Amino acid sequence: MMSRWKMVAVGAALLAGSSMAQAQTTMKVVMHSDVKIVDPIWTTAYIVRNHGYMIYDTLFSMDEKGEIKPQMVETFTESPDKLTYKFTLRDGLLWHDGKPVMAEDCIASIKRWSAKDPVGQKLMTFVDSITADDAKSFTVKLKSPTGLLIFGLGKPSSNVPFMMPKRVADTDPNTQISEFIGSGPFVLKQDEWKPGDKIVYTKFKDYKPRSEPASGLAGGKVVHVDRVEWLAVSDQQQAVNALLAGEIDMVEQPAFDLIPLLKDDSNIKLWNYNPLGLQYTMRFNHTQPPFDNPKVRQAVTYALNQKDFLEATVGNPDYYQVCKAMFVCGSPLASEKGMDGLLQSNFKKSQELLKEAGYDGKPVVLLHSTDLQSLTNLGPVAKQLLEKGGFKVDMQSSDWQTVVSRRVRKDPIDKGGWNLMQTSWVSADILNPVMAGFFNASCDKAAFGWPCDAEMEKLRDDFAREPDPAKQKAIAEAVQVRWREVVTHVHLGQYNVPIAARKNITGILTAPAPVFWNVEKK
Repeated sequence: MMSRWKMVAVGAALLAGSSMAQAQTTMKVVMHSDVKIVDPIWTTAYIVRNHGYMIYDTLFSMDEKGEIKPQMVETFTESPDKLTYKFTLRDGLLWHDGKPVMAEDCIASIKRWSAKDPVGQKLMTFVDSITADDAKSFTVKLKSPTGLLIFGLGKPSSNVPFMMPKRVADTDPNTQISEFIGSGPFVLKQDEWKPGDKIVYTKFKDYKPRSEPASGLAGGKVVHVDRVEWLAVSDQQQAVNALLAGEIDMVEQPAFDLIPLLKDDSNIKLWNYNPLGLQYTMRFNHTQPPFDNPKVRQAVTYALNQKDFLEATVGNPDYYQVCKAMFVCGSPLASEKGMDGLLQSNFKKSQELLKEAGYDGKPVVLLHSTDLQSLTNLGPVAKQLLEKGGFKVDMQSSDWQTVVSRRVRKDPIDKGGWNLMQTSWVSADILNPVMAGFFNASCDKAAFGWPCDAEMEKLRDDFAREPDPAKQKAIAEAVQVRWREVVTHVHLGQYNVPIAARKNITGILTAPAPVFWNVEKK
């Protein structure tokens, strides 16, 4: 009898265990790119930023209204002269290895982030010192007042000031980290990460959310799913078919030509999670000829036009907008001052400028991403327009992660260097001259492309010091006028792409980046 009852008990325990395993909630998602790089400070690539929001946390965060709110910080104080800020961390913050988050971790993380990010770089020109007061508190002393401190620590998109353990944050910012320990709501399952196949995250059971409701990237990061799998599927038709069949739960950026198919299925819901949208951009390598010559860069602004790019990539005018404003149409700093005559495919003017610049007809290397649906058609359009404008173009195609790795190299063209590449920016990254990374013209400290212009940097400094919104707009317009002369990059129009998810997925937040806390699978 005893043996029989033991067998029954064991069987019941096994059934209970099996039931618990089955009750685990897993979300299967196709993101816009595979994850091969996992250092969100080393690169601005959005798939790496998205990964960062899974496993790391931030001191401050931006809510749905665009306001900066405390996140890891419990309290902070500002001295009357606005030169001294004291920050105290929340209780219960833990790294994924179980160790407590310390003030020294945050200081090291701020320093690493600020070495790479344009807002961080500008912020540090105002900082006198950052010191730990005790295990949970630290003080920032400024040389002169600036609004960049709190804003910078809550910057919503690339590069995000994610907090890392000091031993990780002490890694040279130009070297990728080799340990992936955060204090965020999910844990990276490194043993299951297979580039080209999938990357897996599990709920961090010891994460302590804030008590406030989730709003944008701020508030309580309450996780309702046990496991999130990002699947590497580059074929958009395959991804959409899997979503329609219920084999996966979400597609982050469905191809625009497949959206009507998704709209027709009652089991699918489209989420406009980022109403401000994105902006397509072409970036020059200012360190390599011929784009070390401003007249050659100016020629590009005459050769290109935005509509050709938007039609080729988006196609549906419901999801795109021709917009010459550098700082995003619909935003407070939107203006077309200085943009007369540009981005209208005036090929004759482009050819004239190239002749004046002494362009020798040597092919320029254009990096072309082939596996991101949102970027794939940019390269062929650029090649066609530039060639009509008088350039010879060598378009070199590869996957996006290869482009991301290559664009940080300053090598000569014949040794694997590059001249041009195209990408997109979330509008929340480019709303003013300080945060818009491609306006950073601080030479070697600037983002890849490395433009160098003292006047542009002075204008960005002026913007950082100016609290008055009307005067800020005047400075932003002056930046745009100066841009016409130095041409740090070229913007190619605005667009918006929704998330597609099964109707049993709820709680997707309105934010500049897709995040997976607050999301439920019912």
